[in-house]
Amino acid sequence: METRHLGIVMNGVTGRMGKNQHLIRSIGAIIAEGGIKVSPELRLMPEPLLTGRNPNKLDDLVKELRPIVGYDLPTTTDVAGAIAGKHPGEHGAQEVFFDASGTLQRAGFLEQAAASDTIRAIYCEKPTAVETKEAVRLAKLVEDAGKKNGVVQDKLWLPGLRKLAMLRDLGFFGEILSVKGDFGYWVFSGMDLDQPSQRPSWNYRKEDGGGMMIDMFCHWQYVISNLFGPVKSLVAHGRTDIPERMAENGKPFKADADDSAYAIFELESGIVAQFNSSWCTRVRRDDLLTIQVDGTKGSAVAGLREVKIQPAAATPKPVWNPDITQPIDFLDGWTDVPNNIPYDNAFKIQWEQFLRHVALDEPFRYSLMEGAKGVQLAELGMQSWKDRAWKDVPELS
Repeated sequence: METRHLGIVMNGVTGRMGKNQHLIRSIGAIIAEGGIKVSPELRLMPEPLLTGRNPNKLDDLVKELRPIVGYDLPTTTDVAGAIAGKHPGEHGAQEVFFDASGTLQRAGFLEQAAASDTIRAIYCEKPTAVETKEAVRLAKLVEDAGKKNGVVQDKLWLPGLRKLAMLRDLGFFGEILSVKGDFGYWVFSGMDLDQPSQRPSWNYRKEDGGGMMIDMFCHWQYVISNLFGPVKSLVAHGRTDIPERMAENGKPFKADADDSAYAIFELESGIVAQFNSSWCTRVRRDDLLTIQVDGTKGSAVAGLREVKIQPAAATPKPVWNPDITQPIDFLDGWTDVPNNIPYDNAFKIQWEQFLRHVALDEPFRYSLMEGAKGVQLAELGMQSWKDRAWKDVPELS
């Protein structure tokens, strides 16, 4: 079998998402499986070069990945040199650049990758920027440089959302009327009860690119548009519920970014989608994210992995009577959608699609321009919050 090696500069992998989802559960898992088997005659094998500012963290990553991939991955703190091709791997210079660094640092890295003679393709985390104009600029810069490109839109490959797409395609819902999303959990402030925060402090500072809308509206954009259709307009409200949190250095800081956001999205099809997002809520639902879809023929409630459905024929007929105990168990009348196929890690699935796009020219539509649409929705949400008004969503060019 022929092996096509793909050198990848992986930047930002010492962070939580970069390490766990992109390095260990995606690229590391692909290597452990023997590469991406395209056909009996060809497989694609990623060869990552790990980059970052802290050599100690990089060394720790190498030790952690050794039992997974079977060898010591190469590292360097010279990110610019890696992008420029000064640290070639065993099979030549890296041709893919991946970035999972902080949002405000992303532009500089993408500019370097666009100017590189050796980098052929660019893949990065969302959001690509905190302003629509900058996100579009970066997308155009990379396109004009002739680089293949993509942005992470992982939630599309979660089992729960894939099941929703299947139900939609089977016509289970009939005419879809509304979508209701509920996301979030309690993120400890670190200020009391001796409970450290479970998210990085930059998420709660505007100056560092933090905030619920810029984080989650980018997700809601691609989830809504791919499952239910384009967003026509929106109205949103944000709030900073906890104004002071404890940083990693043990010092309190002012948390001035929104940590809760509430939005109504009107779709071009007429469907109304409501999404509540909060890091200041205690979970009493099936999962950290649940999406309920109501249609004329049936409804579904999806979590990250499981989906429950209720068709029209099994829908109870309640009668409003607050003077008696509710006789209907509304949680009981739902059926699980079975797991008839194995579901792989969502990030890994998109990585495999992107690497096939790079090596084989297979279609990949989740481009940096698609990522800019998420930034646009977040920025319009913040404008709506500021102006206390509905905002139309214009087409990006």
